[in-house]
Amino acid sequence: MSAGVSLKHSLTMLLLELFMFLACFQECLSTPTDHLKSYMSTERGTVAFLPEITPSASPQPFLPLLAPSPLTPFTNSTIPKLSGLCMLNFTATQNLMTMTSIDCWAAFAPLLANVICCPQLHATLVILVGQLSKETGVLAINRTLAKPCLSDIEQVLEGQGAGENLMQVCSIHPSNLTEASCPVKDVDEFENTVNLSELLASCEKIDSVKECCDQVCQGAISDAATRLALKASDPLSMDGPHVLPEHSTRVNDCKTVVLRWLASKLDPYPAKEILRGLTSCNVNKVCPLVFPNMKHVANSCGNGISNPTTCCDAMDSYVSHLQKQTLVTNLQALDCATSLGLKLQKYNITKNVYSLCHISLKDFSLQVGSQVSGCLLPSLPSDATFDKLSGISFICDLNDNIPAPWPNPSLLTASTCNKTLRIPALPAATNAQSGLYNKYVTVYLLIAYSMTIMMLLQF
Repeated sequence: MSAGVSLKHSLTMLLLELFMFLACFQECLSTPTDHLKSYMSTERGTVAFLPEITPSASPQPFLPLLAPSPLTPFTNSTIPKLSGLCMLNFTATQNLMTMTSIDCWAAFAPLLANVICCPQLHATLVILVGQLSKETGVLAINRTLAKPCLSDIEQVLEGQGAGENLMQVCSIHPSNLTEASCPVKDVDEFENTVNLSELLASCEKIDSVKECCDQVCQGAISDAATRLALKASDPLSMDGPHVLPEHSTRVNDCKTVVLRWLASKLDPYPAKEILRGLTSCNVNKVCPLVFPNMKHVANSCGNGISNPTTCCDAMDSYVSHLQKQTLVTNLQALDCATSLGLKLQKYNITKNVYSLCHISLKDFSLQVGSQVSGCLLPSLPSDATFDKLSGISFICDLNDNIPAPWPNPSLLTASTCNKTLRIPALPAATNAQSGLYNKYVTVYLLIAYSMTIMMLLQF
């Protein structure tokens, strides 16, 4: 009898050890991206039938979405292999580089590219060159050194956990470190050309909410860039409708030079805040989604919507494809809703299918969580954060159920400053949730503990 109990005990222990081994082995093989994909549902489920909340209602708080990373080292153990040719001071901007690597963390870089990662990376390049100009007196990097410098930046960021193809994701090239077509790059010539007091007074500190509408700093930057562009050796090319694109390109390149000069007059963090604030104005103006063919929706919802169920099924299917693309801000979602509505109206869909099918702004972003809820990023600049216990996290609004507005072509305005919907820039924050990666580990441990207790109760 004792031999039977011993055999039963040994078999149970063997099965328990095997289970725990397989559970841990699966965790080791699974990447954080795998967990993220399994957690982010792309089906709308019951979202279309969520209770409607009027735009004037008090905003619900943000919920942080945490990345699955606690069991994986955040930084690589290898030392970045630098070219030795670049003079950029990575030590003086260490905190900035760390923040950028977190914002562009490998698994999330493509999802956060449009709103967080690429704006942060572009700001980092501007600040690095701006800080270097205090030593060199030049607001650009030599064209022959731009490539190795860009490689060094990439190596430093990757060494801290950033994605390996950031330059491709954010469309950054060595020319982004040079003066490009701007005729002025020397600090002395810059300061003799531009109205420095006006530029500093307008941009030394900005209100990220008001700036996008008032354009005080943006106007000062445009004025300074235009002055620099007029220093070109071929001033005649700056006039006339046939060369307008060239003039526009030159002014845009000079705007980058202006931003570098501003960055040289500020510490890295306040410079980053200003640059991100300016970028957010442009980010929120454009819907980043690609709209696939909508003939199926047109066939189901056109000509007066004879069958509402069929129409909403078609809309649900179409929107589910949009939800697989990227994370968007609440203002971007508003732009996307307007763009899609106008396209549908061109297919003779005149009735408000958004209201009919209960489509909200959250339906235009990636869906997350067990309740299948759209994640809207804040319209104001935000950064991801890293915590040794919870991993990488970024603010994600899961609660603000603002109905998608059906566009009225006769009332459309070009400016987002005239939006009638009251969309919060930064709703109140809530306590952090448990990290997604921890969730899976906890489940495995609970099962293992339960099996152990059950086995002990048998004796």
